Amino acid sequence: MLAAVEFQTKVQNGLIQVPDEYKQELNEGDDIKVIILVNHNLRRQKDIIDELTENPAPVDGFLSREELYNR
Repeated sequence: MLAAVEFQTKVQNGLIQVPDEYKQELNEGDDIKVIILVNHNLRRQKDIIDELTENPAPVDGFLSREELYNR
C-alpha cells in the first residue's frame, strides 16, 4: 500500500524530524521516498539583464519585434 504525508519541519544537525503523528505509520527498515522542497525566501538582486528586460532601451535603426516577424 502506498501512502503519502506532507509536513513542515526544520533541519537540525543535518537531520529532519518526522512528526509524532506519522511515526506510527513507519516501521524500522521501511523503504521510504523523501522529497525535499527548500524555501530560502531569498530575493535575488536585479541585474542589468533584468532591468533591460523590464525596461527595454530604445535604439534607433533596429527593427522592431513585429518588423522582424513580418520578414
